[in-house]
Amino acid sequence: MNCCVVGLQWGDEGKGKVVDILAEKSDIVARYGGGANAGHTVIIGDEKFALHIMPSGAVRPGTACVIGNGVVVDPEILIGEIEGLAERDISLAGRLFISESANVVLDYHKLEDRLREQSLGKDKIGTTARGIGPCYADKVGRSFAVRMSDFKHLDNLKQRLEKIIAYKNKVFAALYDAEPISVDDIFAKCRVYAQKLGPYIRNTTQYLHESIEQGKNILFEGAQGALLDLDHGTFPFVTSSNASALGMGPGCGVPNQKVDRFIGLVKAYTTRVGEGPFPTEQDNDTGQLIRDKGNEYGTTTGRPRRCGWFDGVATAYTARIGGITEVAMMHLDTLAGMPELKICKAYSVNGRETDFFPIDGEELASAECVYETLPGWDEDISGVQNFEDLPQNAKNYVEKVEQIIGVPVTMIGVGPKRSQAITRK
Repeated sequence: MNCCVVGLQWGDEGKGKVVDILAEKSDIVARYGGGANAGHTVIIGDEKFALHIMPSGAVRPGTACVIGNGVVVDPEILIGEIEGLAERDISLAGRLFISESANVVLDYHKLEDRLREQSLGKDKIGTTARGIGPCYADKVGRSFAVRMSDFKHLDNLKQRLEKIIAYKNKVFAALYDAEPISVDDIFAKCRVYAQKLGPYIRNTTQYLHESIEQGKNILFEGAQGALLDLDHGTFPFVTSSNASALGMGPGCGVPNQKVDRFIGLVKAYTTRVGEGPFPTEQDNDTGQLIRDKGNEYGTTTGRPRRCGWFDGVATAYTARIGGITEVAMMHLDTLAGMPELKICKAYSVNGRETDFFPIDGEELASAECVYETLPGWDEDISGVQNFEDLPQNAKNYVEKVEQIIGVPVTMIGVGPKRSQAITRK
């Protein structure tokens, strides 16, 4: 059975933990989008693994890991993750496969990201400054794109980098008065990248289709969240890739018909990092309480996340567009001890109530939430293993979310560890 795991909010929903759990029964975990701007955390016992490019299944020896063509690869970070896992006696030899069509993030992409954000001032988008957007822009522009396959042809790559960096230097100097980038420095790094990553580069689309024909179980892993999708998210405050389930096919070359389950990840509340509209945000003591209890600080950046109530309108929308068949709800334990809880069931936009997510930025920014209020619970649920053993108010909360979003909740996270998950049919 093949399944796809994707975030349904603005990212940080807990995909690393869920992918790790599902990877136990998967032969392959394939990452299909995003780059080092993602942060997936896996906790096994007392060990914590923070992964940015590597598929979360990497921490399970024997599970093959695919980095698909839709991912933009920062070689420096990826090599660091490979070596970091090796230091913890986890080898990727013979089980990591990087698409030869994946585009490469180089130093000039990161510089461009920083310079552009600085120049925008108060109008900045709020990127992670990891070079993701500029790399995707080069991919779409084609002429200046560098792909993993280029590491197999270093002589040609040197000539291409000379042309690319000459152009970039002119642009950076004219727009930002920036110092020139050294071609030799960039190419020297590329030689190291080619040596260390070369053994992992292959045609991953062919590998995935052959694996499907052999009856292997594949888990497709998304990055960020569907509300950050370039086409269907809160534009322009989005990422530069299709972060919803819709990005799976283009990001790895496997059509949706080959996937049996589409699992959408949510938190029991809502968070967001960076700029952009956030209808249920609680910029108050309630939001700070959620932030502190849920440790809501970015895996990649360390930035405090904006926190608010569960947004059923936004989640129902992302579940619809992604064809989500079931939902995994994380951080239910974070809500313990709060006297009452709210779920947004509709928006009031220009005096009209709607339960469909408005994609127009101005309409969304002006939307007022229509809440359903439920009583909370005081019990510690971090050790609960069965849904029936949850406090009645916790069960009521989960069932109300199901009713509003129209998708069953089949997994519930009650803590950060692999073992702290309730499976519910």
